[in-house]
Amino acid sequence: MSEALTPETPEAVLDEAADEAGEEEPIKQRKNGLYPGVSDELAASMKSGWADTELRGLTPIAQAEYTAARRAALSARFPGERLVIPAGNLKTRSNDTEYPFRASVEYAYLTGNLTEDGVLVLEPAADGHKATIYLLPRSNRENGEFWLSGQGELWVGRRHSLAEAEQLYGIPASDVRELSAALAEATGPVRVVRGYDAAIEAALTDKVTREHDDELRVFLSEARLVKDEFEAGELQKAVDSTVRGFEDVVKVLDKAEATSERFIEGTFFLRARVEGNDIGYGSICASGPHACTLHWVRNDGPVRSGDLLLLDAGVETHTLYTADVTRTLPVNGTFSEIQKKIYDAVYDAQEAGIAAVQPGAKYRDFHDAAQHVLAERLVEWGLLEGPVERVLELGLQRRWTLHGTGHMLGMDVHDCAAARTETYVEGTLEPGMCLTVEPGLYFQADDLTVPEEYRGIGVRIEDDLLVTEDGNRNLSAGLPRRSDEVEAWMASLKG
Repeated sequence: MSEALTPETPEAVLDEAADEAGEEEPIKQRKNGLYPGVSDELAASMKSGWADTELRGLTPIAQAEYTAARRAALSARFPGERLVIPAGNLKTRSNDTEYPFRASVEYAYLTGNLTEDGVLVLEPAADGHKATIYLLPRSNRENGEFWLSGQGELWVGRRHSLAEAEQLYGIPASDVRELSAALAEATGPVRVVRGYDAAIEAALTDKVTREHDDELRVFLSEARLVKDEFEAGELQKAVDSTVRGFEDVVKVLDKAEATSERFIEGTFFLRARVEGNDIGYGSICASGPHACTLHWVRNDGPVRSGDLLLLDAGVETHTLYTADVTRTLPVNGTFSEIQKKIYDAVYDAQEAGIAAVQPGAKYRDFHDAAQHVLAERLVEWGLLEGPVERVLELGLQRRWTLHGTGHMLGMDVHDCAAARTETYVEGTLEPGMCLTVEPGLYFQADDLTVPEEYRGIGVRIEDDLLVTEDGNRNLSAGLPRRSDEVEAWMASLKG
C-alpha cells in the first residue's frame, strides 16, 4: 500500500479547505507525510483540467422495484413516524487502514445501495412516507478533498454523484453530511436502526427509545423471512458459485496436504472474490479432529490422507446474499468403514430433515425429524441407553449432535435473527422461506465415552432449501451428498 500523499499542508490552506467543505475540522493529514506542503501553483493545478465524468441515463439496479415494495411495506407498518436506517461507517482495522465495508442488512435490503455512511430516511407524508437516501457526494475538487483526504476519490476510487444515485436506486438523494444537524432539529416520533452509525444515533438521542427502535429492527428482520423472486434468484447464484468453489477445493486437495487447511481456505476465497462480493462468513476448513470444533476458522491445521475434511463455506453475491453449504469429504477420496458408518447416519438424518421441509409444517419439524434419526443410531450403536423417546426428551443425543439442525438464510448467514420467536422458531414454514438443513455428529478426540475408533471424527452435511408451494427445492443439489456419490464425484474431479 502506498503512503498517502496527504502532506503536512499549511494551516491556512487546510482552514480554507474546511470552510469550503462546510466541515468543522480540516482534512485529516498523515502525521509523517513526505511532502512539506502544497504550493499555490500545485493547488491551482489540481483544481483544473479534469474531464466531466458525470454518468447520465443510468439504468436502475435490478432490485429497484423490489426495494420500493419493501419500503412501502415498512411505511405501512409505521405511519406518521420518521424512520432512519443507516448503512454504517468504515471500521478501523489498525492505525489508518480499514476493514472492507459491508452495508447493514437493513439498509441494503431497503435501498440496494452498499456504500459507507449512507442513511435512508423515511419522512412522514400525507400518503405514507417520502424516502430520501443520504450519501456522500463526489469528492470536492475545489478544496482538494479528492486528492488530499485519505478517503478522497484519488485514493479509494470514484463514487456516484447524488444525481447518479437517484437514477440507480430510484430514491431522491441528498448530502449525508447535512443529515445529523437536520435530525437534531426534527420533531415528531422517530425510530432508528441502532448499532451502525454513532453520529446519527447521537443526533437522535433525545428523540428515540430502545423499545421503539427494537420494534423497527424486529419488523425488518421478519420482513426477510419470506424471500421475493429477486432474493431467491440471488440465493441460487450464491449457491451455484459455492458449488464451483467446492469443486475447486477437491481438485487441489493434494496441495492442501502439502501445506495446510489454509490452502483450502484460500482456494475457496478465490472463487468467492471472482464470482461474488466475498465469502458470506469465515470459511470452516476443518480437517481431522478439527471437524469436531463447530466454528473452526483458524484453518491452520494439517490435511492428512485418511482423515475427513469438513468444509463449511458460502459465496456472498454482489447484492449480499450468501450461501451456506457443508460437505464432509474423505481427503484421499474414500471413506473408511467407521467414517462411512457415521457419515451415512448423518445423511439419513438430513434426508429425514429435508423431507419435513414443507409449506404449512412447523419450523421445528425438520429439526425434530433429523434429531430422531441421530438418536436412533446412537442407541443402536450402544452409545446411549434407549428408548429413543427418552433420549430425545432428556436431550442426551446433544452430547454428539451439539447444534440445531438449521437456520434461516439470506443477506445474513443466520438471517432474520431479530425476528420474534413465535414467527421464527415457533412459526410455520411458508413458500419463499429459505433455510439450511445441517445435522451433524461430532465425536471429540478426548471423549472417553465412545470407542476409540469414533474419536476425532466429525461429520456435517448442509444444504440450502427454498420452501415452494408443493414442498421444497434444494438449491445446493449440484453437490453430491450420498457417500458413494461423494466418492465418485471426487474421483471424477481428481481424474
